[in-house]
Amino acid sequence: MTESTEINCAEMCQNGCVLGDKCPNREYTQQASQFISDTPLDKMLEIAEEAVRKKAMERMSAPPQWVIPEE
Repeated sequence: MTESTEINCAEMCQNGCVLGDKCPNREYTQQASQFISDTPLDKMLEIAEEAVRKKAMERMSAPPQWVIPEE
């Protein structure tokens, strides 16, 4: 019998995985660890900087949203 456990990892696993070997995200943990060990810090900072720049450009290209107070 397979036990299906759904938890909010962002909340429950802040201090480490609570499911251990039963964690459905173990595959991603391995991929993240591999990325961290294989990628120089300068490259990670470059990736993060590009993501911030892209997010800022998206905000700038969106039309302004006006908030009209209720009378």
